[in-house]
Amino acid sequence: MSEEWYYNTRTNEVEHGRQARGVDRLGPYPDEATARRALELARERTAAEDRSDAEWNNPQ
Repeated sequence: MSEEWYYNTRTNEVEHGRQARGVDRLGPYPDEATARRALELARERTAAEDRSDAEWNNPQ
């Protein structure tokens, strides 16, 4: 069995291995606990990129 964990955005469930279509999954993650945080991690990464873009577009 795969060592990878995924978050299924269609069902909002964590899956062990590639069970869902690629378009419906986030990951891979190293463990179940991290996969359960997938949406939180995505929000954090998006916010960090938004800050980076804002700094790049508006240099002081």
